[in-house]
Amino acid sequence: MEAAGRWARALLWGSLPVALGLLLWGAVAAGEDRRRETLKALPEASPELLQQRRRLTELALAALREAAETDENVARRPVPWRK
Repeated sequence: MEAAGRWARALLWGSLPVALGLLLWGAVAAGEDRRRETLKALPEASPELLQQRRRLTELALAALREAAETDENVARRPVPWRK
């Protein structure tokens, strides 16, 4: 009977961190959904701005791709550089 009590206490103490983790995870997940909804409602999320961000990302990726393909130090090129 004493062993059953120790097992019950061990299970209780072992389940407390799991329960705390689940509660914190639920709180963070709810905040993340709210943050996504807020970002969707921002006026900065216009199609023009998103297209501009995509273009800048494409330019940065092109520069990185070129730097990876050459042995030259592309960071030392005079600005503005051309491909």
